[in-house]
Amino acid sequence: MSLRKQTPSDFLKQIIGRPVVVKLNSGVDYRGVLACLDGYMNIALEQTEEYVNGQLKNKYGDAFIRGNNGNSYSFRYCPL
Repeated sequence: MSLRKQTPSDFLKQIIGRPVVVKLNSGVDYRGVLACLDGYMNIALEQTEEYVNGQLKNKYGDAFIRGNNGNSYSFRYCPL
C-alpha cells in the first residue's frame, strides 16, 4: 500500500465547499463554508461566524478575508 503525498494546494482544493475555521494571528476565528481562495490567500467564506476569544461576535452571509494583510492562517476542516 503506497501513501500519496498531498500538497497544500491539493488539501485546499479538497476542502472547498466544506466547513472550515480560519484563524488569524490576531486571535479572531472565522468559521464558515470555504467558497474559494486564490494564490494570494484571499479567502471567501459563506455562512460565516466571527469569534473573538471564543465568543461569537458577528454572523455574516458571506465574508472576504484579504490575503495580503500579513496575517498567517490556520485552516481546520470541521466535519459536520
